Amino acid sequence: MSSKILLTSKEVDIILHRLACQLIEKHNDFSNTVLIGIQPRGKFLAERISTILKNEYGIPSVDLGFLDITFFRDDFRRNDKPLEANKTQIDFLVEDKNVVFIDDVLHTGRSIRAALTAIQSFGRPNEIELMVLIDRRFSRHLPIQPDYRGRQVDAFNNEKVKVQWKNEDAPADEVYLISNPS
Repeated sequence: MSSKILLTSKEVDIILHRLACQLIEKHNDFSNTVLIGIQPRGKFLAERISTILKNEYGIPSVDLGFLDITFFRDDFRRNDKPLEANKTQIDFLVEDKNVVFIDDVLHTGRSIRAALTAIQSFGRPNEIELMVLIDRRFSRHLPIQPDYRGRQVDAFNNEKVKVQWKNEDAPADEVYLISNPS
């Protein structure tokens, strides 16, 4: 197994600020926009984007929630081991809001499909957009594309993209491409 660094801590920081600026360009003051991190890994990116918007760009209020998609996945009953659900934390209305789903890696698109189904339990959004840190473009199973992407990566089936978040997984934010020999 070999690994190659795709993004250094500095590059991740630059990308996070670019993504935050793109959100500001589209959503201005966020009065009708909510951010929803897709559990488990999208939570970290969503928290970072929310912090940047508030602390560095002066957005006074950003609604931030986290959505568990475990029981909405199409492979829910196909695993041998029991699934461990995460906690959904959405304490605001999504009815008629602009929702931005946030996840770390867009791979097959199945997690996003599950999120689209799961969010219906909370109301009918006006619009749904997708932000990802990494877009693996050669592995999509569903016709889902991000509205905001940090970086597009050409990763194949025997390769995995691993995002490490400072204070969660590692001492620094980094993204790796890990290859498993076939």
